[in-house]
Amino acid sequence: MISPLRIAMLSHSTNPRGGVVHAMQLSEALTALGHEVVLHAPDAKGTGFFRKPACGAACIPVAPAPGDMTSMVEQRIADYVSYFEKPAARDFDIFHAHDGISGNALATLNERGLIPAFARTVHHIDQFADPRLMALQDRSIDRACLFFTVSATWQRILKGRGIEATVVGNGVDSERFTPGWSGEQAALRDRLSLPPGPTFLSIGGIEARKNAIGILDAFRQLRAVQPDARLVIAGGVSLLDHSGYQEEFRSELALLRDHAAAVHVIGPVTDEDMPNLYRLADALVFPSLKEGFGLVVLEAMASGVPVVVSSIPPFTEYLSGDDAIWCDPKHSASIAEAMALALIPEIRNRIIARGLEVASRFSWRRVGEAHLAAYAALKESAHA
Repeated sequence: MISPLRIAMLSHSTNPRGGVVHAMQLSEALTALGHEVVLHAPDAKGTGFFRKPACGAACIPVAPAPGDMTSMVEQRIADYVSYFEKPAARDFDIFHAHDGISGNALATLNERGLIPAFARTVHHIDQFADPRLMALQDRSIDRACLFFTVSATWQRILKGRGIEATVVGNGVDSERFTPGWSGEQAALRDRLSLPPGPTFLSIGGIEARKNAIGILDAFRQLRAVQPDARLVIAGGVSLLDHSGYQEEFRSELALLRDHAAAVHVIGPVTDEDMPNLYRLADALVFPSLKEGFGLVVLEAMASGVPVVVSSIPPFTEYLSGDDAIWCDPKHSASIAEAMALALIPEIRNRIIARGLEVASRFSWRRVGEAHLAAYAALKESAHA
């Protein structure tokens, strides 16, 4: 039995990115297990988290971001450090960072002797052209004292850096994400101005890692055999600069001519609309080139939606056979074929049933419990 802990959970943003959602759901699960958790994040817009978390929350005011990304990251780190310099803000047993910004802030606080140690979840590791950003990312990982990952893939990558990490996985809220159709979905379809026809959903915005241009080219090919198909691209609230890739995407979209009107780039979606957005979809298209885990895969499956995924780790770790429709993410023809298969009744019915079974195995409570022994050991060693 582990005594109740006071845990400072740190994320990089109040927006609904995968790592932020994981940090919030983990905080809520740990709170339900009897621990006192405060979820922290820089609050650039002053509007708080994308939804009210069922745990403590500290939204940290920040100054307007500088023009370039590296300076913005450095400023956010400094904002975090300034916040935690106040003794009252550091009254925690555990400090846990989920990204490079909060990891660097905790590394600085640790070096200054203001906190004894900190944990770091590595969701994935990015590649940056700016060596300053790469150095900050490395520092946020290498200076931590305890490590978690969401997949065995990233556990192996960390082991290559000489780091031992605990795999905690991901979860899904099976009360929010469920199959079914109601007037709420019809109302959302009307608000999005989606005409009738098969709807393919992509989540994550227009980013190279999410393979948005590959999805767009696959959709063009699919329309040759399914001319009433629609593509909805949702999300994309990232702190990173994707402007170059987004310009390339817009150029490719302009070349689609008649097909372009069937592509709906809707941007961020409110948290209350997300379950219905999944239910509107005939399939989730998620042929990412690199992922930490792919949390939206579980959410779509729990919603009774077949999923098109890349035949690469980490998807191959927790999905097998008929759990999903597989594709080669580097070949748009493979993605297009998988999208077409998702509309064949006997295939989609089998995939939906398997997806519901997969989602039932993942709970946020299990994710929370997977942290506790390591937390207790970190607290003991830090106060020895």
